[in-house]
Amino acid sequence: MDLAVMQAVRLKGMATPDVVAAATGRSDADAAEALAALAAAGDVQERAGRFRVTREGRDRLDAELAQERQGVDAGTVKSLYEEFTPFNTRLKEIVHRWQMRDGDQPNDHSDSAYDQGVLSELYALDEDLKSLFSRIAGLVPRLAPYPGRFASALEKVKAGQHEWLLKPLADSYHTVWFELHEDLIGLAGLSRVQEAAEGRAE
Repeated sequence: MDLAVMQAVRLKGMATPDVVAAATGRSDADAAEALAALAAAGDVQERAGRFRVTREGRDRLDAELAQERQGVDAGTVKSLYEEFTPFNTRLKEIVHRWQMRDGDQPNDHSDSAYDQGVLSELYALDEDLKSLFSRIAGLVPRLAPYPGRFASALEKVKAGQHEWLLKPLADSYHTVWFELHEDLIGLAGLSRVQEAAEGRAE
């Protein structure tokens, strides 16, 4: 099983080869070939050019992820996850201020000074996280594309394409963050339900 591709499809829900390529750091052709092999094995199902994980594939993926987790030092994972958690809180606060202002008023983005202030906080957060991103990427080879994905999204934001902060169904900063958080939760042997109960889920 191609674990990186399978996990990318699971996290996306439904994914095209180019989306999987972006998430795994592969070429579109390589991603398409991997997806075709997974489809032939019954692990994913294709519909109108989009792939989703089958029930059987999900069971096999869970087993593969459990095996991956056994190969990673649990103490290291716990330490990195605990270090990540306050940054997750900071990002949630940044996202809230980007969407709302003055407490409960929707941000219509007409005040460029306000927006730039929020974005400055995002840039500072990303800078503070570079070392942690690198250490997380070093845990297992599958996580290696994350720093590049964050950098790509942030580059678009800095170029004025501010939708790449929160853009859904794309490799926006928030999307990549959500997927990294999900991977860390899994590697730590936790669940999103548990983390939500602790107030630490997105």
